[in-house]
Amino acid sequence: MVKRPRITTERNIAMALDQSALLEVLDALRTADAGERITQAAETIYQALIDAELTAFIGASPHERTETRSNQRNGSRPRTLSTVAGDLELRIPKLRTGSFFPALLERRRRVDQCLFAVVMEAYLHGTSTRKVDDLVKALGTDTGISKSEVSRICKDLDTEVAAFRDRPLGDQRFPYVFLDATYCKARVNHRVVSQAVVIATGVAADGRREVLGFEVGDSEDGAFWTAFLRSLKSRGLAGVQLVISDAHAGLRSAIDAVLIGAGAMIRTCG
Repeated sequence: MVKRPRITTERNIAMALDQSALLEVLDALRTADAGERITQAAETIYQALIDAELTAFIGASPHERTETRSNQRNGSRPRTLSTVAGDLELRIPKLRTGSFFPALLERRRRVDQCLFAVVMEAYLHGTSTRKVDDLVKALGTDTGISKSEVSRICKDLDTEVAAFRDRPLGDQRFPYVFLDATYCKARVNHRVVSQAVVIATGVAADGRREVLGFEVGDSEDGAFWTAFLRSLKSRGLAGVQLVISDAHAGLRSAIDAVLIGAGAMIRTCG
C-alpha cells in the first residue's frame, strides 16, 4: 500500500508555491486598481496555498503521474472568505473519493460555525435582522450581516425542522395524545396578526413524552385541525386511546372525525 505523505506545517505548504503563483501575484499588483491590488494578491496567495496543500495531500500535481498519488482531483466548489483585505473568492478542490478541506481555513471554518450558531439562535428567539447585524458586529465582524445572509444561514434550520416534522411515527405507540395551542404574532399578507401554534404531544406507555407534530394556523378552524390530525396519522400515529384537549368546537369535531373513529376517547379541559 502506498503511504500518503504527511503535511507537517503550513510553512511546508508555503514553500511549495511555484514561480507561476508568484508571477500571478505580481501581475495582480501591477494591473489592478489601487483599491483591488491587496485583495487580488491575497486571493492569489490563498488559492496557491490551498492548491499546494492539495498537491501534498494526494501526492501529485494536476495531471502529474506519480507512484505516490493517492487520489484524483474532481473539480472544485466556490467559497468566499472575508478578510481584512476584502472578500476573497476561492475554489476549494474536490476529490474523486473522500473529502478535502484546507488546514489554512479550518480554524476559520470553526469560527464560522460558531457564528452561524449564534445567528440561528437569535433568529429562533425572534431577534430582528437589524439586531442580529449589531450582534454580529459586536462579535468582531466589521461588515455585519445582511438580511439575505441571515436567511441563507437559517436554511439549515428549515431543513432540520422539516426532517423533524416529517419523521415517521409508526415505530412507537402513543396511547395518550395532548393537543394544545399557544398564540404568537405573525406577519400574514403584510399584516401582523395573532396565529396559533398547535402542538400534539404523545405519551408512551412507559410515560415518555414526545412532540409528535406542530403547525401554525387558525385554531378555531375545524378544517385546519382535521388536516393536522390526518398528517399525524399519515406519518404512522396509531393506537391512540385517549385524547386530551381544549373544548374548541372545531377541534372536537376534528378529533371525532380522525381519532375517535379509530377507537380513541376524548377528554376536554375547560
